[in-house]
Amino acid sequence: MSARRFRSLGVDPATGKEAFVDARPGGVLEEPADAHALKAAAALVTVVGAVLDGGRSSDVELAAFVPSLHAALEECVGIMGADRERPK
Repeated sequence: MSARRFRSLGVDPATGKEAFVDARPGGVLEEPADAHALKAAAALVTVVGAVLDGGRSSDVELAAFVPSLHAALEECVGIMGADRERPK
């Protein structure tokens, strides 16, 4: 049995609140949660890449990205792990 993972589906533009779901492997909400996680990770990669290419950031400024990068990496690894556990 998989542990519960509450996952984001994004922010509601009308309320500004983030929507979280219990997206279980193979469930109807898993695909939109995966898509949102991958879009968020891709956006983060773009931003961090631009900052690194600029070459003017301090170590403290770069360290501010570490928690976000860790969360995005953890989410993507979770997606890959769920894909491996799914029967084919």
